Amino acid sequence: MIKKITLALLVLLVAIQFIPMDKNESGPTEFDISKSYHIPDNVATILKGACNDCHTNTTIYPWYSNIQPVGFWLNHHVEEGKEHLNFSSFTQTPLRVQNHKFEEIVETVESGEMPLADYTYLGLHPEAKLTNEQRQILIDWAKEQMALLASKYPADSLKMRPRNSPAQ
Repeated sequence: MIKKITLALLVLLVAIQFIPMDKNESGPTEFDISKSYHIPDNVATILKGACNDCHTNTTIYPWYSNIQPVGFWLNHHVEEGKEHLNFSSFTQTPLRVQNHKFEEIVETVESGEMPLADYTYLGLHPEAKLTNEQRQILIDWAKEQMALLASKYPADSLKMRPRNSPAQ
């Protein structure tokens, strides 16, 4: 019985290698965050190494993403990451959402929630393991962008509305 189960699992693992997977390797860039916000070189380097693979339309996949089910799992994380924050479509969202996303960057980086430990665990994505200095650089940059928005636009245009309130 154990041999049959092992053989069935082996056949299943081999079979899923042939299931095609749509990869997140290209997409529109006309609403990229860099079109409206200044991103200094040090911030761009951090974003490229730690954030962009899951939060843009251009993921650079590691070699092990070609092995299933790992590839499916990684792709799911990328899609989920883009649902929360997509730098490639950032300026397409209303100003209040952009401001809120900067707030979320501050909160998640400060708390250590981002980048996900899954990607830095066992050294699989070492570029995503941020030092305290890199974390502070990202936090300061996001706060600067929020201050810039606050200096340019009325406060009520930057405040998120409660989900159940009607749009005005």
